[in-house]
Amino acid sequence: MMKNYFPINLNLKNQRCLVVGGGQVAERKVLSLLECEADVTVVSPEFTPALSWLSDQNKIACLKRSFEIKDLQDVFLVICATNHELLNSQIASHCLQNRILVNVVDDPSKCNFLVPAVMRQGSLCISVSTGGDSPVLARKIKEDIEKNYGPEYSKFLDLMKEIRCEIINKYKDPEIKKKIFECLIYSDILELIKTGNDEQIRERIKQCLSLT
Repeated sequence: MMKNYFPINLNLKNQRCLVVGGGQVAERKVLSLLECEADVTVVSPEFTPALSWLSDQNKIACLKRSFEIKDLQDVFLVICATNHELLNSQIASHCLQNRILVNVVDDPSKCNFLVPAVMRQGSLCISVSTGGDSPVLARKIKEDIEKNYGPEYSKFLDLMKEIRCEIINKYKDPEIKKKIFECLIYSDILELIKTGNDEQIRERIKQCLSLT
């Protein structure tokens, strides 16, 4: 029977996250967690050079030994990235019993959350999931999306962040606010960002703000 997963964006800033495993897959997961400012600990008998470097830079904590159950104490999220099926099963079972978020790489049956393919442009985040049925297809779709959402979206969102509070505080009528936001979103500002025309961008914003 098909599972319908509930899509959610987690705030992992300063949350304790554990990655079990020290290979290339674990490295990718660690980098993704660091993008979200998580407090990351990695436990493994061996580490990739990149993980060792991150530890030397105090970006992560590395425990050079085998996993122990005590490693799960006060952990918010766990990713199992080892090739030891029995170990992965034991970790997943303990996490599920103790309501800890757990993902076992390439084994959706042991997970209570899945990691989607993610495309980022600044604060824009678009994720794609196939429910674990085909991660390669999810990655392909993500790559297709990347072709249509370039760095101009990051700059556009920076602009929106600057003026959003001003609009919300200045205009009390929800219909007016909606009208202004729609004008900004459906304008040619994204194209103007691509061409670097700052003067026209300011003029377009001014026009949208004057709709009242």
